[in-house]
Amino acid sequence: MTSTQAAREPFVPRTLRKVAGLLGPAGVFFKGFVKNPVMVGAVVPSSRRTIERMLSKVDWEECRLFVEFGPGVGTFCRPVLEKLRRDGRLIVIDTNADFIAYLSRAIPDGRFTAIHGSAADVEGIVRAHGFEHADYVLSGLPFSTLPPGVGPEIMAATHRVLRPGGAFLVYQYTARARKLMGQYFRHIDKGFEPLNVPPCVLSWGWKD
Repeated sequence: MTSTQAAREPFVPRTLRKVAGLLGPAGVFFKGFVKNPVMVGAVVPSSRRTIERMLSKVDWEECRLFVEFGPGVGTFCRPVLEKLRRDGRLIVIDTNADFIAYLSRAIPDGRFTAIHGSAADVEGIVRAHGFEHADYVLSGLPFSTLPPGVGPEIMAATHRVLRPGGAFLVYQYTARARKLMGQYFRHIDKGFEPLNVPPCVLSWGWKD
């Protein structure tokens, strides 16, 4: 960006861009929250304890495709890639172009693909990358604040794209999403993680 372009850039976007540059991943995450708090849902990434608990029920030997909705700056991506088998794939989907651009630069792993798009389109995205089903899908999307109809659309598409025996891993800051999950997943394991900001409600919906 030239000095002339920078001078013409509105103050708030210019300030957010500078903050993101100074703070690295945390700055990119904060910028995403300020620009669209409804979709990001939290002002700080999930804690290490939350990550470990959410991933603890994954059978990594049987996981060929792991999908994540709303990856942010990759808080879960790196731990997933550490555990994922060599021939596995991780596809992340986010409507925030800044997050996708950052992840594409920051994670140079051949098993990793970052897609700018909607979680509701997960079936088409999975097929476009050579898979019929996903083994696990992870989401931190704030279902309670999504636009009307979007939450059910994502839940239904996720249930369809999962293989039998696969699971939808959901972490939220209220338990309201479980009621929606219950319309699609008959078996839901439940948990709670207090060592997170804010404390986190954990759910694992299993596809029969």
